[in-house]
Amino acid sequence: MAWFKRTDKGIKTSTQEKKDTPDGLWFKTPQGNIIHTRELKNNAFVCPDDDYHVKIGSKEYFELLFDDNQFEELDANVKSGDPLNFYDTKSYKSRIADTIKKTELNDAVRTAVGKMNKIDLVVACMDFNFIGGSMGSVVGEKIARAIDHSLKYNIPFLMISKSGGARMMEAGFSLMQMAKTSAKLALLDKAGIPYISLLTDPTTGGVTASYAMLGDFNIAEPGSLIGFAGPRVIRETIGKDLPKGFQSAEFVLEHGFLDFIIDRRQLKNRLTTLLNLLKN
Repeated sequence: MAWFKRTDKGIKTSTQEKKDTPDGLWFKTPQGNIIHTRELKNNAFVCPDDDYHVKIGSKEYFELLFDDNQFEELDANVKSGDPLNFYDTKSYKSRIADTIKKTELNDAVRTAVGKMNKIDLVVACMDFNFIGGSMGSVVGEKIARAIDHSLKYNIPFLMISKSGGARMMEAGFSLMQMAKTSAKLALLDKAGIPYISLLTDPTTGGVTASYAMLGDFNIAEPGSLIGFAGPRVIRETIGKDLPKGFQSAEFVLEHGFLDFIIDRRQLKNRLTTLLNLLKN
């Protein structure tokens, strides 16, 4: 009877604790379709009833892409410092330590090298659960080092972006990562090594303004939110109403900023075909 007499019915889950990747037996999509989590995982975390792409992280993408989930992680132990001694409601050092403990990740990107359908590939994949996939100095440095690995061994580079933008706690240090990663990608282009950028939901802010949009091929998952600033900021800046869904992957593709949209279930095979075409 205690449940029926409950007076406080507010939602107690904090924003930081909310996850899209399902933890229970069942998952409900925004369209209301329910699927068993085992079936969802076996379907590349895509609901077969409505093709909804559940948000996933580096662990799941590495399992999907690398043959037999075999890969060598690069620079796994690099962690953020606190160069500005940033303090808001909680110190940045404490927030980093808590996030590492909660997510079992050292920062918002993981980089690895392995084989995808027997093709050597370097992959950098962002994790939104780590402070909103924000781009700090570690994110930029790990991506730069992954590109160096591609250059050294002449291996194609895949960047999987999922981010809320620059990490405000590192201010200018964060913003400089846009220039650093872009400069490294210019070296990759000069060497003629393929760079494929996969934009997932969401890809925004400084990430969109730098490496996410600099691919030889820019591709996206269906329904992904892609943009720089939020709709309200854009509306107030240009003084005009915006078309519905103007920051969706489909709208961005229609207006020429993407090469194609790819279903996650076809990702490995489509990337393999693309890299084989480039190689030949």
